[in-house]
Amino acid sequence: MLKNVVLLAIPGVAPFEFGVVCEVFGIDRSDTGGPRFDFTIATATPGPVETSLGYDMVITQDLSVAAHADLIAVPAHRIEAIDERFLDVIRAAEARGAWVLSVCSGAFTLAQAGILEGRGATTHWMHADRLARMYPGTRVDPDVLFVEDRKVVTSAGTAAGIDAALHIVRKEHGAAATNVIARRMVVPPQRDGGQSQYIESPVPAVRGDSFARVTEWMLEHLDEDLTVDQLARRALMSGRTFARRFRADTGATPAAWLNRQRLIRAQQLLEESDLGLEQIAQQTGFGTAAVMRHHFIKVLQTSPQAYRRAFGVREAG
Repeated sequence: MLKNVVLLAIPGVAPFEFGVVCEVFGIDRSDTGGPRFDFTIATATPGPVETSLGYDMVITQDLSVAAHADLIAVPAHRIEAIDERFLDVIRAAEARGAWVLSVCSGAFTLAQAGILEGRGATTHWMHADRLARMYPGTRVDPDVLFVEDRKVVTSAGTAAGIDAALHIVRKEHGAAATNVIARRMVVPPQRDGGQSQYIESPVPAVRGDSFARVTEWMLEHLDEDLTVDQLARRALMSGRTFARRFRADTGATPAAWLNRQRLIRAQQLLEESDLGLEQIAQQTGFGTAAVMRHHFIKVLQTSPQAYRRAFGVREAG
């Protein structure tokens, strides 16, 4: 299970993306049921490290602390040649099967280390073409929030780093722990990596709280067979208008959003209850355990049974 996290402070680091990793992994939330990580910030040469905004951070730990890290995190920084010592840490982490996370332009450092060769990846959409040109062996997707490929997670700009970090927490600690962190950060715990980085069509300037009411109603009726036309009627829109505006508002189609909420609810029931798989499938709207298993494997790369074994509540023995 993920425990030891090391954040690399690379010269020219972007403070916001750096802070995202600190916020997710650097705060002890065990008092509210969340995880506690052994979190360390390290750099190649301890001392002042310049940020992209012109001020320095003083980092006291060298890279030796990264030797046994379960996760190495690389925030955004200036796109330039990187000290080989950082690259060696990243290569070693990938070779031993640890998680490696980049935020925004941090993907260039992962690529420079050679670990994105033959992998899927993303970065901020403004840098995606450059990443693809510089590293043609990397499958760059400019349209998503984050990509996981064999424990290497690359994310798009700024807030997408939160989604990627929470994705790793969810894979290692489960939905309940992730929800604790998300609530404290006041962010949604459920944004998928496949959502668009940006929406080309602007959200209408004047709109009521139709989507808030509809999504709340959807969450209360996950066990029902919900159609776009049914949801559109509740929002007082045509089906086509509802589908278009829902995607613009949430970044996902109604079906994709609903499916993700069903998965999250199923994860919670698998963690916190002793209900059978058929009961959980019915309560979450999947209908049957076989259909639920299909979605678990497709999205989470694990089965409901394996998920329960990993994250379900265990009786004290």
